[in-house]
Amino acid sequence: MQTPYELILGWRYTRAGRATRRNGFISFISGVSMLGIALGVAALIIVLSVMNGFQKEVRDRMLGVLSHIEVFEPSGLAIPNLADTLAIIERHPEVLGAAPFVGAQALIARGEDMKGALVRGIDPALEPKVTDLVADLADTVLPRLVPGEFGVILGGELARSLGVATGDTVTLIAPSGQVTPAGVVPRIRQMTVVGTFDSGHFEYDSALALLHQEDAARIFRVEGPTGVRVKIKNLHEAREVAIAIAADLDPGLLVRDWTRQNRTWFAAVQLEKRMMFIILTLIVAVAAFNLVSTLVMTVTDKRADIAILRTLGASPQSIMGIFMVQGAMVGIIGTGAGLLLGLGVAFNIDTLVPALERLLGASFLPQDVYLISRMPSDPQQGDILPVGLISLALSFVATIYPSWRASRVNPAEALRYE
Repeated sequence: MQTPYELILGWRYTRAGRATRRNGFISFISGVSMLGIALGVAALIIVLSVMNGFQKEVRDRMLGVLSHIEVFEPSGLAIPNLADTLAIIERHPEVLGAAPFVGAQALIARGEDMKGALVRGIDPALEPKVTDLVADLADTVLPRLVPGEFGVILGGELARSLGVATGDTVTLIAPSGQVTPAGVVPRIRQMTVVGTFDSGHFEYDSALALLHQEDAARIFRVEGPTGVRVKIKNLHEAREVAIAIAADLDPGLLVRDWTRQNRTWFAAVQLEKRMMFIILTLIVAVAAFNLVSTLVMTVTDKRADIAILRTLGASPQSIMGIFMVQGAMVGIIGTGAGLLLGLGVAFNIDTLVPALERLLGASFLPQDVYLISRMPSDPQQGDILPVGLISLALSFVATIYPSWRASRVNPAEALRYE
């Protein structure tokens, strides 16, 4: 099958300047356009991959403390028919485990220091099935939560802010107090710190306290667990599974998945990612529209060639096709090089960043500030494919006007002074 001459000439014009010095500047401008597209595409892929990596890192740390789905009684009372509720939840094919808990807010005091805390009463035998953090504590401090001894496991930041360590005592103050002749008096209970944990997420390390659920039920005067924490096979299907579970449970119970518990944070991350995508796409657009100047200069330089082709019978559509092929080639090569560069950096960023830190003698992610010692990266096809398609589309659009101008060249005018 014979190759169309439009493709042959378009590719030849793309390589203009290699054989002759006369077209060297045009070739240089074409190379700059190609390099600009490649760097813009690479920057987009690297930035989006790093943002995905940070989002995944924070999400994993967050889900180390939270559960995928929570079922709870909205008024804070004990869940009625807990055994039936657990049976219905565990019957769902996507559920890996379920564990009851008692959730409440309280104050924890040590001397004159007092901090607000999110108190969670857990079952040490079942909680490791639904929470990665508690699973990590299963062989260390978790067995120290013995019912009736009122032990507590504090978040590392909370323990440091109160100045306590394992073996110290703290005072837990429940918000709903006892009614006495002197008025409402808050319930106070001395607790022994049996251990601490560090999840890597400041919000929970500074506010979470774990108790045995029987001790928590006695302190907050509830008849049993106030909620059930659920772990599923695929965390990305949490919303669908939550809806399915809610349809089978008592309508008086509320079901909430992990995306709704941190809706503001995830919405902010998505908005930031979209804005970064738009801003970096403008870089690709600027590089792509450099093709306009490249093609205009090529058309001016090739006016005589265009005129000869027209006199030999080439149609205006063929002339337009030649220069669109030239611009498309620059876009394809630039996009391909950018994809290779961006993916190469994104997949090897854990090696490149430490090498750059050693070279510059700097630390981009101090662990005491970010609690992350490495630069995370998570390239996703859903980001890479649109980047490549948008780059190609912008390159194609940039070729239309100069190619159209080339097809309008008058052969007689172009050959008058040749």
